[in-house]
Amino acid sequence: MRIRNHPIIEFRERKKIPFFFNKKKVFGEEGDTIASALHAVGVKKLSTSLRYNSPRGFFCGIGKCSSCLMRVDGVPNVRTCIAPLREGVYVEMQDKLADLPDAVFVGDPKKKIETDLLVVGAGPAGMCAAIEGAKHGVRVLVVDENQFVGGQLIKQTHKFFGSKQEKAGTRGIVIAKELEEELRELEKKGGVRVMTDSTVIGYYEGDKKHRFGVVERRRDYSSVLYEVDCDSVIIACGAMENMLLFPGNDLPGVYGAGAVQTLMNVYGVKPGKRVLMVGAGNVGLIVSYQLLQAGVEVDRVVEAAPVIGGYHVHAAKLCRCGVPIQTSRSIKEVYGKEWVEGAVVVDLDEEWQPIPGSEEKVVCDTVCLAVGLTPAIRLLSQIGVETEFIPEAGGYVALHDDSMQTTVKGVYVAGDSSGIEEASTAMIEGKIAGLSAAMLLGHKRRENQKLLEQYHKELDKLRGGPFGEKPRAAKNKISVLMGKRR
Repeated sequence: MRIRNHPIIEFRERKKIPFFFNKKKVFGEEGDTIASALHAVGVKKLSTSLRYNSPRGFFCGIGKCSSCLMRVDGVPNVRTCIAPLREGVYVEMQDKLADLPDAVFVGDPKKKIETDLLVVGAGPAGMCAAIEGAKHGVRVLVVDENQFVGGQLIKQTHKFFGSKQEKAGTRGIVIAKELEEELRELEKKGGVRVMTDSTVIGYYEGDKKHRFGVVERRRDYSSVLYEVDCDSVIIACGAMENMLLFPGNDLPGVYGAGAVQTLMNVYGVKPGKRVLMVGAGNVGLIVSYQLLQAGVEVDRVVEAAPVIGGYHVHAAKLCRCGVPIQTSRSIKEVYGKEWVEGAVVVDLDEEWQPIPGSEEKVVCDTVCLAVGLTPAIRLLSQIGVETEFIPEAGGYVALHDDSMQTTVKGVYVAGDSSGIEEASTAMIEGKIAGLSAAMLLGHKRRENQKLLEQYHKELDKLRGGPFGEKPRAAKNKISVLMGKRR
């Protein structure tokens, strides 16, 4: 299942890492997570569902859901999709209700970090926010639960649109590398500290500052608890994959589009041999093409709407490769015993209802759902930020002003957490949030205000045109609601 030949990404064979799965010795490669290593050797079933005892595989691939929970070195409920693989580690499928840990926990004493600005999430918005803040003299701590910084950028092999400021014509994986280099350079100078494999576990009352709990996971799977006190925080946690309701949607082999990208473009592992793609927005179209680049067959793309939602340039590339895109059609069910063996698709009428007799079987071992994202706002909610349901933004979002500050002073939001959009807009929102936080902390200069105005102009330009209609509507609603709170 390993990808060795790819037109864009170089996947050299890396150092073999032996480990144990259900008492059997298997091998992964250096840099794998536990779940990617298991997929590479053909293990897709990772757990069983609580209610129906049916097999489960991982769905999101970025630590947002619970489908990949396994027992690792005696510790239950480890999110194996983001847990780095270590030599000799003992991995087991766990029962529906996991047994208590039999591992020995040697707890280190709690440590404390004081910083000016905490940035939660090191995706495009988070990295740009941290860079902007540090450039303006703010001490920044960046926390991300993955082993790499870059968020979704590290799996985006396509070239970006827009203007020079938005890095048009540059691939996402290259942008991620450039931003990381800039971040690491600031880290060398002492302006930034980056903590990967670390999770913000909660918000707590502080005297004057914002207080968070952060758990850092070490390579030996031990962990350290930190108390982080900060003057301001930028929440850039991204989003979660949407799920569709249909029989068999929890079988191993049903993935979110982000999980497929992660397996292919980060770890060099094919998700399957033949894929049914559900959703013809930009993500569905782009990931379908990336599957072809990885040597995976795409049977077809089905789209419930009567028209293709993504850019036609992406759709045209797929059509030239012979992949049919069928509109007013969707998935009805998935069948298989231990994993996906096929699916049934069905035509939809004008009311989006299945048309009896139009069912068609599709032979495939993978179903990829590219049906939208929901902003990740759990931490914002815990902080006490006011949220509202904005359909055009993808769900509940934190109310925020033009500076990206929420209804709680010193708490900012940026990227998909503030409403689902493209990575290009996430980067500019990150810059606005980082600069605004720096100005709130006293770094006010005349040129900063001009820079802020420039970022807003770039943002307006990106949201211009028909594809910006939805985010424009979302931001307008948020602005009106925010105005009523003041």
